[in-house]
Amino acid sequence: MRPILLNPGPVSLSEGVRRAIARVDLCHREPEYFELQDSVIQGLLDVYQRDAAAWAAVLIGGSGTSALEAMIASLVPHDARVLVLENGVYGERLSRIASIHGIHNQALSAAWGEPVDLAALDDLLAKGKFSHVLAVHHETTTGRLNPLDKIAALCSAHGAALLLDAVSSFGAEDIPFGEPSLQAVAATANKCLHGIPGLAMVICRRESLAQDIEPRSLCLHLQDWAAQQAKQSTPYTPPVNGLLGLAQALQELERQGGWQARRSRYLELAGRVARTCEDLGVRQWLPAEESSCVLRSYHLPEGLTYNELHDGLKQQGFVIYAGQGKLAAQLFRISTMGEISNYDMARLEQALREVIAGEEKLR
Repeated sequence: MRPILLNPGPVSLSEGVRRAIARVDLCHREPEYFELQDSVIQGLLDVYQRDAAAWAAVLIGGSGTSALEAMIASLVPHDARVLVLENGVYGERLSRIASIHGIHNQALSAAWGEPVDLAALDDLLAKGKFSHVLAVHHETTTGRLNPLDKIAALCSAHGAALLLDAVSSFGAEDIPFGEPSLQAVAATANKCLHGIPGLAMVICRRESLAQDIEPRSLCLHLQDWAAQQAKQSTPYTPPVNGLLGLAQALQELERQGGWQARRSRYLELAGRVARTCEDLGVRQWLPAEESSCVLRSYHLPEGLTYNELHDGLKQQGFVIYAGQGKLAAQLFRISTMGEISNYDMARLEQALREVIAGEEKLR
């Protein structure tokens, strides 16, 4: 029985992706590799129907955090003044990245899990002190889906460029690419796209990529990656097997109906988990309407520690996720990304009943 990963990446893979990863050995300096690279770049643009004349999908080796660091270090000018929206671990990570690279930044902070203060954002941007805004779309600390459409509209109204952490939302949530403020989106292969770890990407407007910004990094300078990829080359050794897997995953995403269908599927599965937990007296941490389709957080059941819950479910083939930092003793998280069948869900529902309520499996 294969383990089902219910953590927010990496995900359980389809058999097609699993086979594709090991399908062939490719040298990254041969034409066969560059055909693969071109197809993945185009496939990423096609996920949200982006025009290659206006947008570039830049592939880099690394985690989603690598994409975030590359995006911030490469696309924020040295004289920029940056406002960072924080309401979880990953918003705070954006601030840390900016500070490490010597970028002047200020945070608009809310408690973990609390909503972004849109009125305060409007007021700060209206004063004209900030050229850029860094924001997280899906804050997986708690599962909160920040109101990206409203954030992007405020940035557009006040002439601020928006750089987005969409690491846990790209491929399953709506992203307002039509807003002129949205300049770049960082993502990764091993979450909603259902690829493997080690491959990340930044989808950015070509006008933003064309800025003459002195490099802050050698191997994370997006302009170098984009320039080399545009002429069928690569500046450094890429994660070749990651591209093989993502090419297959993107084909599967398209066949399944695109990001909209994937979002519907995630919502269906998340709803099943939520109903089962509710029947067991386990409350959601946030209202469903404020949560991403990708992940939901739940209060720990009374009388169970996280380790007891985790280990009980793992014995039955399911891997869940703990809360982070100060929330570790208060909540657990279940993500419904990846290759999860209806049969898997039925087993999960029964496993939750057994571990939380002590129900014996019906024989």
